[in-house]
Amino acid sequence: MMKLWMVTSLELAELFVSAMVHFLYAFYIFSTAVAGDISKNVNDYLFKSNVDVNDYDQSQSNVEGLPPIVLVHGIFGFGKGRLGGLSYFAGAEKKDERVLVPDLGSLTSIYDRARELFYYLKGGRVDFGEEHSEACGHSRFGRDYRKGQYPEWDEDHPIHFVGHSAGAQVIRVLQQMLADKAFEGFDETNENWVLSVTSLSGAFNGTTRTYLDGMRTEDGIGMKPISLLQLCRIGVIMYDWLDISWLKTYYSFGFDHFNMSWKKTGLRGLVDCLVGNTGPFATGDWILPDLTIQGSTSLNSNLQTFPNTYYFSYATKRTRRIMGMTIPSGVLGIHPMLFLRVFQMSQWRFPQDVSPPYKGYRDEEWQENDGAMNTISMTHPRLPVEHPSRFIRSDSECQTLQPGIWYYKIVEADHITFIVNRERAGVQFDLIYDSIFQRCRKHVFRKIPQTLPNQSPRAPRSPR
Repeated sequence: MMKLWMVTSLELAELFVSAMVHFLYAFYIFSTAVAGDISKNVNDYLFKSNVDVNDYDQSQSNVEGLPPIVLVHGIFGFGKGRLGGLSYFAGAEKKDERVLVPDLGSLTSIYDRARELFYYLKGGRVDFGEEHSEACGHSRFGRDYRKGQYPEWDEDHPIHFVGHSAGAQVIRVLQQMLADKAFEGFDETNENWVLSVTSLSGAFNGTTRTYLDGMRTEDGIGMKPISLLQLCRIGVIMYDWLDISWLKTYYSFGFDHFNMSWKKTGLRGLVDCLVGNTGPFATGDWILPDLTIQGSTSLNSNLQTFPNTYYFSYATKRTRRIMGMTIPSGVLGIHPMLFLRVFQMSQWRFPQDVSPPYKGYRDEEWQENDGAMNTISMTHPRLPVEHPSRFIRSDSECQTLQPGIWYYKIVEADHITFIVNRERAGVQFDLIYDSIFQRCRKHVFRKIPQTLPNQSPRAPRSPR
């Protein structure tokens, strides 16, 4: 009895600390965005912009022939237009002339986010599909993107995609949907609409952190009754039910198609969501089930690595092996929000009374991590079958790339080193993003290399 009481007390203490750390970080991000907006508005009021419209037009004409590079955010992320002037990718989008940063649902499922990404680019009203929408209990149609950010998108005008965390898996699902011609009214889609995929700390094979945060190890679908994710669930439901317009304009979890607002459901709708009768958490149509090892394995069973697309992955870690043990690699290099999880994930053991998530699972292989994702999960798709891959130590080894192979590199960094706060990564930030954009522009093409801005066309050369 005493042992049970002590274990329960430790679990509650850990839950309290985790909840406070995450809440304080969220408050910091939100307040930083508000302060930045206020400063910008004051500055714009006092000092009128002197931007020359002709200069802008010239810049736009210089990038007309370039395929866009689309940066796809991860869980709890945001795109351009949310959180004021704050950048999820810490301003990396300014490193290239033609970069798009879509704002997708921060907690919606991988499937829903992939559907939304397609319409953001191609244009039109988001169609989640009749069968899926009925099964998951939400509206079939979502946001209307009207013209779209890249309406000419097709096989002759393919796109480079860069995804952080869960954003990488969103891109893979989107490419599979294109190959399967899964968008009604767009019968000409195929996998070659995607020219390259670059993953930054990508969530390919799930993460053991989902179980630490509250997902059940038995199936990877349900949640423990007392956990960080339960607190998150309650907070999200209240946020969407209150439906405070200026707040949701600033930041949205992306669940508008579930119609949880008090204006549509009233008090009874709130109760139904909280007790688990309706809503995304009741049907499992949200992102966490997709990030468990079981959920990722199920998702991956329908996803391919395509022969005409270039793939690259940066896997991150903040652990090291000493005398057969995995421990955090220092204290100062790990973000305070992630340090506890780095340690917990490095000591993770799948419960002995639960069937392992896949045949051949070994705890030791999943202990290297970056505080959110296991390093083994970030290199390339491995489950349920391993996709073609090649480990590289330096970006210089990628001067000659072959499509259809996942080139991956392991980087010493935590899960949020390369997002939000540029100063944390230091010079490594520029090295990573410069290599990504240069690879897209100089080493990845199907026919002839594209003409860069302010650069005269060159004679065609063989693909690298």
